[in-house]
Amino acid sequence: MKQDEKGERQFTDMEAGFRNKPGLYLLLLLSVTDVLCVSIYYSVPEEKKSGSLVANVLKDLKLGIRELSARRAQLVSKSSKQYFLLDNHSGNLLINEKIDREALCGQTEPCLLSSQIVLQNPLKIYNIETKVEDVNDNAPKFSKKEFQLEIPENVPLNTRFPLESAQDEDLGENSIQNYTLTVNEHFYLDLENNMDGTKYVDLILQKPLDREKQPQFGLKLTAVDGGVPQRTGIVQININILDNNDNFPQFIQSEYKVRVKENSPRDTLVSKVEARDLDFGSNAQITYSFHRVSKLINNLFHLNEMTGEITVLGEIDYEKETSYEMNIRATDGGGLSGHCKVLVEVEDMNDNAPEVSVISINSPLPEDSPLEMLVALFSVTDEDSGENGKTLCSVDMNLPFVLKVTTNNFYQLVIQSSLDREVVPEYNITITAIDRGSPRLTSVIIIHVQISDINDNAPVFIKPLFEMQIKENNIPGLLIGSIHAIDLDMDLNAKLIYSVLPDQFGDGLVASYISINSETGNMYAVRSLDYEQIKDFEITVRATDSGSPPLNSDVTVRVVVMDENDNAPFFLYPLQNSTSPCNELLPKMAEAGYLVTKVVAVDQDSGQNSWLFYELLKATDPGLFSLGAQNGEVKTRRPLAERDSSKQRLIIAVRDNGLPPQTSTATLNVLLVEGFSDPYLKVVDVHPQEHEDEGTLTMYLVICLASVSSVFLLCIISFAVIKMCKKGPRGTFIAAPPHFPPARPDIPENCTDSQSGSLSRNYQYDVCLTGGSLSSEFRFLRPLIPVFSVADPNFAMNRNSSSASQHLSEENESREQALGEYV
Repeated sequence: MKQDEKGERQFTDMEAGFRNKPGLYLLLLLSVTDVLCVSIYYSVPEEKKSGSLVANVLKDLKLGIRELSARRAQLVSKSSKQYFLLDNHSGNLLINEKIDREALCGQTEPCLLSSQIVLQNPLKIYNIETKVEDVNDNAPKFSKKEFQLEIPENVPLNTRFPLESAQDEDLGENSIQNYTLTVNEHFYLDLENNMDGTKYVDLILQKPLDREKQPQFGLKLTAVDGGVPQRTGIVQININILDNNDNFPQFIQSEYKVRVKENSPRDTLVSKVEARDLDFGSNAQITYSFHRVSKLINNLFHLNEMTGEITVLGEIDYEKETSYEMNIRATDGGGLSGHCKVLVEVEDMNDNAPEVSVISINSPLPEDSPLEMLVALFSVTDEDSGENGKTLCSVDMNLPFVLKVTTNNFYQLVIQSSLDREVVPEYNITITAIDRGSPRLTSVIIIHVQISDINDNAPVFIKPLFEMQIKENNIPGLLIGSIHAIDLDMDLNAKLIYSVLPDQFGDGLVASYISINSETGNMYAVRSLDYEQIKDFEITVRATDSGSPPLNSDVTVRVVVMDENDNAPFFLYPLQNSTSPCNELLPKMAEAGYLVTKVVAVDQDSGQNSWLFYELLKATDPGLFSLGAQNGEVKTRRPLAERDSSKQRLIIAVRDNGLPPQTSTATLNVLLVEGFSDPYLKVVDVHPQEHEDEGTLTMYLVICLASVSSVFLLCIISFAVIKMCKKGPRGTFIAAPPHFPPARPDIPENCTDSQSGSLSRNYQYDVCLTGGSLSSEFRFLRPLIPVFSVADPNFAMNRNSSSASQHLSEENESREQALGEYV
């Protein structure tokens, strides 16, 4: 056993090889690493059982017993079969598969099996050369069981007759060492050693032959090897004695040298031999045959016995055998023969593509992996020789990886630029190996490498600013909107938690107004909001991922409170809460269109909810004044007359444009004076006159109501009596429900002015005043006490009339309802 330290090496002409196909391969920067290759030699006999110990490599590698496992030792074989197995725990090199030296190497000596032990961290490669030693497991064999020899009787003494040698697949001492012949008085054996160690045997005549005495001889030729135990092979030699044939065939060349390409098709001409014989007749007829050739020659080549043409018969493989030697015998019709040699050299063809063997792959790779980190380790081999066996290796362009070559065609795939899983989550790396033969052969393998995620991306909101709207007077817990952020990472690194930052707003924290669902980002109103107090506010929401360390981002959320019509208009003039009445003076000489005053009201709402419309609900003299619906200006409709009361009372309503609308009322007193020097400029109390007017009106209403009620009751009684008379004594009375118009829900049950409610409780009434006429309208509603009547066909007509009357007075009813609310 010996060790041989080898330095590093690289292809100097790799760049030139890649230029043969521009644009297809990447010019690689092949840096030489500090990996050393150490060769270790072992030997093992063939036919050993599987599991047999070859050697322990720990001592030769100078490693500790645990270092093999720690450095991920791997045994890489160059052959297609794994003949050996490395135990990483004990360091024993074991036989994995039974080895047959003859099948593996044939007659090649020495028979070596090459493999490598690859250690990582740091990378170191050991070449293991294992010599397979021959054992005597094959006996000598002849190509035939019997050989026929024809010898003329006049052959001179000491004439040599070459015999076909036996074949022994073993080598050295285990191969053929001697031949023996059956004891006889005419022939003996002579051994001849060839330069390659092969033993040839010749039969030599030592006593003249006499066909008349003995025409035939039967001899046994025994081949004996030198192994232990000794093995033999026997063949029967039958010799026929012929009559005289005194000329031997002679070849034109004693040795032929030819070349043939491997993988040549069947029947390809290899060479043609030619021999001549000076005899005539049958003694000059020459036939050709192989002589002293192995079974392999007979399987690979065919010899035409008549023409001497040698053609291809089997598959010629340069990787199995580089040359062949064969002996050709020419035999004439008289039994004499001549011999020549044919040397066939096999030309290597580029018929083997490079083979890429992946040793290890580191996947997945963290996206923050450092540069020069090992991604994959692999080797490239080519069974061809010379330029056909030299290989180059490349990877795809525009990848963050680069190849580095080590000794013995080992390659490292390392990181050359930073990785980003969010850009490329995985790589399918195509490794291309190409040889330098012609035509070039290529092998391609794909290595799949995944990139694992790290928390390197902070959450990003889908909007730079979120704006949400909520109506005031909302219920607590109302969903007002949702925010969303995206994290380019994955799994826990992309799981987001939303929170509201504790910003100060007004007298408290933002959290007292808004809350957020930490998982979904839904935002809820914690309490009811008032537009008149808070119109809008901003909060800061933070999204934090669950990575380590966690990353976060903030976004501003603007909450806009939308106004609702929840505030009634408020009179600034005349002031509603004034304890003293508001009096305006109007000269009696004023003409139509005279501006008496201007009422002013405001609304705390906004938008269309604050648009105000003024309306004159009630007046002492409705035809005297007009009210501007938009500007609130009170003007005279006509010139004043002497009959006009000197004290005028106006009830003014203001309504906003909300939905539903809100309404407020105010009272304005107007005093008619002769001039501004009139003593009425002093404060005048108008309440006595007001009560007097209202009392007079109440008296008129009571009288009218009593009259109408009496007539109505009389009619009902008359209808009942007439109906009873028609039916007779046997008739039955049918009580029908009253058919009065249904009460409208928007009309209050009691519309009577609080200051003039002098009617009976049995009836309700209201007075509606219009601003555009000089007359008022008096309308009866339903009685409070039910009235039953006898069913009458004419009652339907009365019911329809009542419905029509109710429809015609719907506009007045709405005004009466408003009056009932504010009076």
